[in-house]
Amino acid sequence: MAEIDSAQSQETVTQETQNKPMTTSFSIWPPTQRTRDAVINRLIESLSTPSILSKRYGTLPQDEASETARLIEEEAFAAAGSTATDADDGIEILQVYSKEISKRMIDTVKSRSAPVAASEGESKPSELPADASEPSSASGLTGEVSSVETEP
Repeated sequence: MAEIDSAQSQETVTQETQNKPMTTSFSIWPPTQRTRDAVINRLIESLSTPSILSKRYGTLPQDEASETARLIEEEAFAAAGSTATDADDGIEILQVYSKEISKRMIDTVKSRSAPVAASEGESKPSELPADASEPSSASGLTGEVSSVETEP
């Protein structure tokens, strides 16, 4: 009799699991520490190696880039986490996280390069037009030098 009850209960469990759809859930927020470390490493690379960004704003030394990247990621993570709600599926929060990282990275390199650009501008001698004998008011020039070349 015990064998029949055991077989029936096992058959019932098997039927229940077959009738229920298998649900797999995953969450993309918060990102794993491995993902956060990968973001930091990419930020370090972006801040310290030649790129489109560095052409305009310059590069940071490796140790400064590392410290800055960690700070940027931590601040972006906190900012995105503060916007999280129970109704979010994580996509929106991840977008906020990504935008915060980008915004903070740009703000950092801009603020770092602003004093450098200002000091470089002060040390440059004033540039004169190619033909300094020509009066600038008569030709409509404002004293700026154009980099446009014309064919002879």
